[in-house]
Amino acid sequence: MEIVQVAQGVVDLDRATAFYERLLGVPPAGRFDPPGLVFFRLGAVRLLLEQGAPGALVYLAVPDVVASVKDLAAQGVRVVGEPTAIFRHLDGRLGPAGTEEWMGFIEDSEGNTVGLVSWLPIAPP
Repeated sequence: MEIVQVAQGVVDLDRATAFYERLLGVPPAGRFDPPGLVFFRLGAVRLLLEQGAPGALVYLAVPDVVASVKDLAAQGVRVVGEPTAIFRHLDGRLGPAGTEEWMGFIEDSEGNTVGLVSWLPIAPP
């Protein structure tokens, strides 16, 4: 079994589409309005922006969460959680072995929280 799609609730479909197109760096794969649906392809998973759907906490992988959050803040995106190391992956069960998992949180154009995640090499002591 695998995740195929994650839905994110939005109020203003045009505003949300513009926000996620800028955040993800890719155009939508499809738009169906009515009924108010926009799809983005993220690897094997689709991100669906849907008017009236409940909000979801979506986590997106970025190469460097510290740089990404700083760049987004400079663009006026609200930061709701500064980047911080949350876990060390020593054995590779939950993430790449020898890395620290870093997370930061932003707010999208619709008020949903979005997590940004990076796996960075463990700094030597």
